Amino acid sequence: MLRTRSRRLVAILAALAALVMVAAGCGGREAQTGQEAKQINIGYIAWDEDIAVTYLYKELLERRGYKVNATELEPGPIYAGLAQGNPDLFLDAWLPATHEDYWNRYGPKLEDLGIWYDQATLNIAVPNYMTDVNSIADLKGKGGELGGTITGIDPGAGLTRTTKEALPKYGLEGEFQLQTSSTTAMLAALQKATDEQKPIVVTLWHPHWAYARYPIKDLQDPMGAMGTAEQIHGVGRQNFSQDFPEVADMVKKFKLNDQQLASLENEINSAAKGQEQAAAKKWADANPDVIKSFAG
Repeated sequence: MLRTRSRRLVAILAALAALVMVAAGCGGREAQTGQEAKQINIGYIAWDEDIAVTYLYKELLERRGYKVNATELEPGPIYAGLAQGNPDLFLDAWLPATHEDYWNRYGPKLEDLGIWYDQATLNIAVPNYMTDVNSIADLKGKGGELGGTITGIDPGAGLTRTTKEALPKYGLEGEFQLQTSSTTAMLAALQKATDEQKPIVVTLWHPHWAYARYPIKDLQDPMGAMGTAEQIHGVGRQNFSQDFPEVADMVKKFKLNDQQLASLENEINSAAKGQEQAAAKKWADANPDVIKSFAG
C-alpha cells in the first residue's frame, strides 16, 4: 500500500511539473486572454548592444501595456529556448558568421525578423589626434613611439585571433605585439591615453559605446584582414509574427545607425546597475524621431 501511494504521489508531482513547463513555454503568447494576453519574454546576452536594445524594447512595450520579462542567458540556451517556444524574442543574432552554428542548428524552427544593424565589424582603432595614422598600414615604422604594443582584449576572443592573423599581412608581426588582458583593461588604457592625449592602438568592434565616449577612429583595412561586416537580426520563436503582430512589425521596421546605437549603449552603460530601463527611457525621450520610425 505504501509503495502504491508513493507511486501515485510521484505521478501527481510529475503531472504538476509538466503543467509548469507548458505554462512557462506558452505564457508569452499574445493570443491568450486576460492578464497574460500581452506578456512577452525576451532573452538577451550580456553584450552591450543587446542589453541596450532589450531595455529599449522593454520600455517601449511596457508603454503599450505589455508585461515584459527580460532574462539574461548565454547564446546557446537562448537559441535552444527559442526553438522550444520560450523566450519569444531575441534581438542580437549575429549573422552570417558569429552565430552560424546556432543558426544552422535551430534556424529552421525560428522566425527571422530582419536586420536592424548592418555594420558589426572588428577593428583596430586609434585616437583621432593621431592624424598621421589612418590605415593599419600606417602603423609600419611607428612601433617605437607606440611601445610596440597593440592593446587588446581577452585572449580567447575572436577579435584577438583575427588581429593576430592580420598583423603579418601588413608586415607588423615583428614590430608590434598584441597585448591581451580584458575588455575592461583595454578601455581603461584607452581612457587614460585619450585623457592625456597620448598615442595608443587598441582592438575594438562595432557596435560599441566607446565610439560615443572617446575621440577614436577605426583604421582603414585595405587588405580586408579584419574581415567583413556582419548583420544583427531580430529573431522570434516559431509563429512569432502570428502571435505578436504588433511587436513583429516594430522589429521589422527597427533600424539604428552606428551613431545612434553607440549613443544608446553609452547612455545605458553610464547608468547605475539596475537603472538600465530608466536610461533607455531617457534615450527614447531624447530621440523621438528614431522611436517614431519603428514604434510611432
